[in-house]
Amino acid sequence: MRRRWYFMVPFTLLSVLCGAYLYVTVPVSYQSQSSVALLDSRAVAQLAPTFGNPISNAGGSLVVTADVLIRTLESSDAAKELHGRGMTDQYTAGFASNSDSPLVSLSVTGTDRAKVLKETNTLTDFAGEQLKALQAAAKVPQVYFVQTAPVVLPQTPVSKSKTRYQDIAAVVILGVVSAFMLSILLEGVAVVRKRGRAGTTSLAQRPQEVPDARPPKPVPVRRRLLSRRVDATAILTVYLVLAFFIPSNLALPALGGVGTPANVFALLGLLWYLATWLGGRILPAPGTRLVRVAMCVLAVAVLMAYIADASRESSHQEVLGADRGLIGFMVWVSLVVLTSAGIQERDRLDVLMRRVVVMGTIVAAIGYYDFFSATNIADSIHIPGLQTSVAQVTAMDRGSFTRPRSTTAQPLEFGGMLAILVPFAIQQAFDPVRRHLHVVRRWGPVLIMAGALPLTVSRTSIIGMLLIALVMVPRWKPQRRWAALGLMTASVAGFKVIIPGLIGTITTLFATFINNSDSSTQARTVKYSAIVPYLEERPLFGRGFGTFTPDLYFFTDNQYMLTLAEMGLLGLIALFTLFITGIHQGGSIRRLARTESDRELGQAFFASSLVALVISATFDSLSFPMFAGMFFLTLGAGGSYLGFIRREAAAPAAPSSQRAEPPLPQLVESSR
Repeated sequence: MRRRWYFMVPFTLLSVLCGAYLYVTVPVSYQSQSSVALLDSRAVAQLAPTFGNPISNAGGSLVVTADVLIRTLESSDAAKELHGRGMTDQYTAGFASNSDSPLVSLSVTGTDRAKVLKETNTLTDFAGEQLKALQAAAKVPQVYFVQTAPVVLPQTPVSKSKTRYQDIAAVVILGVVSAFMLSILLEGVAVVRKRGRAGTTSLAQRPQEVPDARPPKPVPVRRRLLSRRVDATAILTVYLVLAFFIPSNLALPALGGVGTPANVFALLGLLWYLATWLGGRILPAPGTRLVRVAMCVLAVAVLMAYIADASRESSHQEVLGADRGLIGFMVWVSLVVLTSAGIQERDRLDVLMRRVVVMGTIVAAIGYYDFFSATNIADSIHIPGLQTSVAQVTAMDRGSFTRPRSTTAQPLEFGGMLAILVPFAIQQAFDPVRRHLHVVRRWGPVLIMAGALPLTVSRTSIIGMLLIALVMVPRWKPQRRWAALGLMTASVAGFKVIIPGLIGTITTLFATFINNSDSSTQARTVKYSAIVPYLEERPLFGRGFGTFTPDLYFFTDNQYMLTLAEMGLLGLIALFTLFITGIHQGGSIRRLARTESDRELGQAFFASSLVALVISATFDSLSFPMFAGMFFLTLGAGGSYLGFIRREAAAPAAPSSQRAEPPLPQLVESSR
């Protein structure tokens, strides 16, 4: 960027000047609000629909009535009539936040404070008139009219400077980013030209040029922390710190659940990779294309779903959800690209996987604190500028036990995330390279993470543990296999002694599931039938990735059903492609590996991907940022390891593939 200052300096100054111009010229907007409650008719003791009121909700809750009124106020006819009454500023009507009652919130936003207050009064009166007109048009007797009652009178308009500052910041950021991207592009073109000139010069080198025979002087390498090179492993390490140790329910308010600090940093990491790649400083690691091709299949499904959402009459919240879905997808792309294409040395990849296991162990240890203290440590973590993206996150109980969630958003995410990391902890414990370490350092992560899974008191965690055992244990030698079976049996007995009732509660969970007498299982079965109309409406491309949110529809508790609703059959195929790619990578590593350690590494990737495939049917796994982040990071790491294994397997075959030339005949002097 220093070399391309003629891009950076003018664009940065121009963006700052544009921001200052907007600050001076754009007026401050003001907003006034009022709230209107709906009251049932005087004949509330009798069912209103029996007496001919079609918009009274058959039980007196009046939520449906309020919804009808909101839709009427937001219609184009209502906007024309309000404009005729002199109302020109923007207004909104909707349900009051955090309220299950028929409480309608009205707001008006404009630049004239006095006019905004007057228009809020006009809108409040107009809401009552529209409700009466709707009922009169339906010929409802007046005695059964639903009435409106202002609960919060039009408030004194307050300034809304946040939107103004956001627009100014957007202009400045756009200018700086444009200068940055142009600098990168020009630097990439310059590097390509320089390489071409270097190749031409080497071919036409002058004969009199004699290379210097003196050995080059060794350049001292600094070992300071700030002088270490920045690579993909370093960037992903920062991502892991942010993902594991900042509660995943805390996010930037404007971005919703995808706006976690870890996700934002991952997007910056993708920009770093693009800048390094365009600058010619890094090339994608060879033999790692498969996982990125799988991501391209997912990209097609996401984009087609986004177009499908734009082609239908979706609400404003659904449009925002689709935009957030694109942001979340780019985070997944960043993790896969950085791990599969950005890591150029296997040692650095080994370092990254060890850090994943160590940090996952710390998160699991925090889960023990939550379980035994009957609280959630994440509730006490508050970071300025971040707010929770999950409503009413509290300690969840099952039976007499508190289900821990540590720094995740939900106990299911906590258990699912640990389940896909336990295979790597087992592989590292058996790794011969780490045998010199103390037994606690090698086996501590396995015991802590595997021991935390039953504490979640969920079928998802137990299914994950069983899958890991079924995939990894049969591949071991008999001595190790019998030792593992004995350890698992002893662990069950230990849980019965240390935590009485836990094993019985888990057993009851599976018994009620088999007998179909579990309330949570029955609730999920009902949701499966409730989602069918949405699948029939848009079977191929879905309603839009990120639009099927619980506040608009309902929880699916099944990633496959959620994918069908949001991305249709194409999205389901893309999702299965991801899981199968991870399983294939693990199998290929195991098949091509030369050492037992690498074969166990391939089995770990195989088990991790299989666990993700199965437990995604028990909860909407990719909706949780920490689970999704760890899945895509391990998916990319599997592709990177497969590339290294392939290159190692092909290395000795290269000389043997060359055809051996026959020996030249030698002349032998005759003895005659």
